[in-house]
Amino acid sequence: MKHNSIFLWRAIFVSLVALFFVVPAASGVSNPIIIGILHSEAYPYAAMMKNSFEMALKEINRHGGIKGQSLKLIYADDRGQRNPGEKAVKDLIRNKGAIMLVGAYQSSNTVYMAGTADKLDRPLLICTAADDRITQRKWKNIYRLNAPAGEYTKGLEEFFLKKIRPKSMALIYENSPYGTGGALRMMWFCREHDIEILAGIPYHKERAKKAAIGSAYFQRLLAPLKDEPPDVVYMVSYLNDAALLVKEIQQLKIKSLLCGGGGGFTHQKFLDKAGEAANHVLTATLWTHQLRYPGTKDYYNRYLDKYGVAPDYHGAEAYSALLVAADALTRSDSFRPESIRDALDRTDMITPFGPVKFASYKQFERQNSLPAQVLQIIDENLNVSGPKIYQPSILFRPHFGGAPIK
Repeated sequence: MKHNSIFLWRAIFVSLVALFFVVPAASGVSNPIIIGILHSEAYPYAAMMKNSFEMALKEINRHGGIKGQSLKLIYADDRGQRNPGEKAVKDLIRNKGAIMLVGAYQSSNTVYMAGTADKLDRPLLICTAADDRITQRKWKNIYRLNAPAGEYTKGLEEFFLKKIRPKSMALIYENSPYGTGGALRMMWFCREHDIEILAGIPYHKERAKKAAIGSAYFQRLLAPLKDEPPDVVYMVSYLNDAALLVKEIQQLKIKSLLCGGGGGFTHQKFLDKAGEAANHVLTATLWTHQLRYPGTKDYYNRYLDKYGVAPDYHGAEAYSALLVAADALTRSDSFRPESIRDALDRTDMITPFGPVKFASYKQFERQNSLPAQVLQIIDENLNVSGPKIYQPSILFRPHFGGAPIK
């Protein structure tokens, strides 16, 4: 009797254990696939990028997720700094179960986050940070969707040579890896084409944070350009600095064509902050909703309808990066790092941001390459449909009374 009782309890225990494991599978419940998002809450474009990630996530899960499993995003605030960034990478990999990482906005700490991700053998798809070095370190796990800083200005350079033909230029740039890298590229371009560099002016973005202090700071830096204005003032800045710079240049009445090297010059908020001072500013951008890639117009319209503001290239990068990650995970043989890398290596797709194919060229590895676009702000009047920015079939020089450049 005692033996029968023991047998019965063992049978019940085995049945309960089996039920515990079988019921979730039978009911279709499974753990989601986790992608870690390296996100900087203080970054000027953080909200736009998070909105775009969430839009892409909804689309991916609506179409079946990853091999039938839902996709989940876990965000980690890297704070745009080295130590918090490295900690965010480790936490997402070791504690949150991320099989892949996407994001990374600011170059100053992305270099370190990329190194940490590579050491921990976790693929990282960067969508915004532009420092050339990031995809030049032979890190096998590091891929980049956006163009490196050295290629941001290709479109502008062509316009300079074909349309503007400047004889002189002044460079104003944020004293950071992003700003310095963009300025160095333009310096080499000027030297190669005999364009005189009248001034190279680095600035500390921390000193420009408060408008009152930043205004006096920029006026002091820009004052020498008033007496001898160059044909072009080329700026490499993020959003708040960009708006403040063009306003101070207008106030000082520096008669130069203003050009922005991407960064802060393509956002609706730049036009809101700069107002009429933004008129005629020429800028490089990696994306515009006028491009005819499949899904470009749809993404732009859905974002505008949902959030009431037009997205710029930062949003398109985030949206498309998650689509690329999901595509790679769907094609990978497993979720092991080597399988994900193999799938990323074979990526060849068109996204709303543009074509994506990771290649090695020059000193870059696992780097996507896209042509930069050139835009000019020709109407400072804003409306809910977005900023009045157009591809410049006709360019205007403000210091020639708005006369077209022929």
